[in-house]
Amino acid sequence: MPFDYKKVLIIGATSGIGQALAAKVVENGTPVIVTGRRKENLDAFAKKYGSDKVRTKVFDITQLDQIPNFASEIIADNPDLDCILVNSGIQRPFDFSKPETVDMDMFDTELITNYSSAVRLAKAFIPHLQTQQDHPTLLGFTTSQLALVPMMRCPNYGATKAALHHFILALRTQLESGPGNIKVLELYPPAVQTELHDTKHQPDLKDGHLIGMPLDEFTEEAWAGLCEGKDQIPVGSAKEAFANFEAKRQEAYQHMTRMLSQLIKKHLR
Repeated sequence: MPFDYKKVLIIGATSGIGQALAAKVVENGTPVIVTGRRKENLDAFAKKYGSDKVRTKVFDITQLDQIPNFASEIIADNPDLDCILVNSGIQRPFDFSKPETVDMDMFDTELITNYSSAVRLAKAFIPHLQTQQDHPTLLGFTTSQLALVPMMRCPNYGATKAALHHFILALRTQLESGPGNIKVLELYPPAVQTELHDTKHQPDLKDGHLIGMPLDEFTEEAWAGLCEGKDQIPVGSAKEAFANFEAKRQEAYQHMTRMLSQLIKKHLR
């Protein structure tokens, strides 16, 4: 099936996966709104693809109290918006065997960036997507292979992505019984060659941007999954973790959800 949406908002599109997916959307002939903190990157993207196809908005998703206003402005300017991809994320190493080296302010910033902001963005945009009864809409999130299998080097990153993964599972189930027709998407990248691992972010790494799957290869595989209409897209090495145990764990989640739903019904007044 084609990627059949009227207009797409990509949050966290100034570089890496978000920017690569934005390029695919534009090349598909779909108008896109790209957001992020770095105005110069957004402007360069709009210049490359044309202001008739690309709109930009500078926004820092860590400013949690500004998210409702951000969503209201986006919706007011783009009432035909029917696809939202939340891609923002940062990764930092923390070694709790050396607690004096752990920067708890950065720890909290990573939690806000990778998890809390995504939840608040979902809350802010879901009412708009629910009003569109005539066709399916999409609310997508980029998590990580590390949402399924943690990495010792970056314990907070894996924990934030795991939290978002669990939230997505529950959100998908909740929205199935609500108004509208919202598909909830989860994209599971492996390590990908982006600035996520750059020395400026993780100083102990040399040539960190060369770690992982080439961005072009990742983007092609992720885009194919989007066009096939999948709601869960593990890419590269993430497919192995997903196939080996995540599918079975989700069966357990569905079983528990049915059991608890029946139990709660008995106790509702």
